Amino acid sequence: MGLFPFLNHPLGKPALVLLGTIVVSIFAFHGTIVFWPQDNPFETTQVEISKGASLAAIGSKLKEQKILTNERTFLMAVRILGHETNIPAGKFTLLDPKNNYQIIRQLVEGKPVLIKVTLLEGWTMYKISEALEAKLGLNKKGVLALCKNRSFISKTGIPSKSLEGFLFPDTYLFQEDDSPEDVLTQIIEEYKKNISDDLRTRADEMGFSELEMITLASIIEGEAIYDTERSIISAVYHNRLKLGMKLQADPTIQYIIKDSPRRLLNRDLKIKSPYNTYLYDGLPPGPVNNPGKASILAALYPDKNDYLFFVARGDGYHTFSKTKEEHNRAKKAFQKVRRKHRKKRG
Repeated sequence: MGLFPFLNHPLGKPALVLLGTIVVSIFAFHGTIVFWPQDNPFETTQVEISKGASLAAIGSKLKEQKILTNERTFLMAVRILGHETNIPAGKFTLLDPKNNYQIIRQLVEGKPVLIKVTLLEGWTMYKISEALEAKLGLNKKGVLALCKNRSFISKTGIPSKSLEGFLFPDTYLFQEDDSPEDVLTQIIEEYKKNISDDLRTRADEMGFSELEMITLASIIEGEAIYDTERSIISAVYHNRLKLGMKLQADPTIQYIIKDSPRRLLNRDLKIKSPYNTYLYDGLPPGPVNNPGKASILAALYPDKNDYLFFVARGDGYHTFSKTKEEHNRAKKAFQKVRRKHRKKRG
């Protein structure tokens, strides 16, 4: 009888022809809809899709911007291609958007317009909030509030009462409509990528919690300009901690004065704050800025030396000393350099 016995029926072949015609017509109709021309004047144009926008809202937006001249065929084409929920939020640049397929493909596959934001080593979360406001339009007060929000911090898994120290310095790409939560989460994820279990194990071996590790790294970040000195500076602080000496770290004072950064005065060293390492023993209760990877590594892998003091030389480097007498001589040498600079300016 064969595979298709109905073909032996007098009406079998006409029915098959009719079915084929219907199938071809459906495909032709779908193809026509998918490639339906949109008679717009643009060679290139930008469109912004809001988060949570429905397909109808997207169609209306494109119609409003005159990218679509036939909104109905666009909506049908999106459904035919199965992309009802595949159009992401963001700002897109459309190139030669002359038919439904070109527009849909670029919306679904094209990359949103991203904004580059660089966060530098040693910036505090206040400075970072200013940068995010300037670049992304985020309210800096709102960003700072989120950095101290216990519920949000708990969700991120950061072992601290604030995000100070954990906003990893790097260059990021954000979408224009990213929320403060989205932005901070991305920054924290970068921190987590850079802090391996090996580093946490190393901190534990040294008797440091993760928070203490980042706190010490932030002090090193605040002191060091050149990478070659980071591990030496780290050793000074490790040596002081072992001997029970106060750290007397200037970056901790800069953190608590309102008009930082500036030259510190004697009265600044008397400010009553748990961050004042001239008054209180040990590490401060948290980081004083957001350190980079080099300072974090320096905190965990200090140089082996007997230095207990260091003072600036005036060229970005420091003079390191083992005794108070050596340190006082180094300070006098720096004061001479400072006076020379003042005379030149005068």
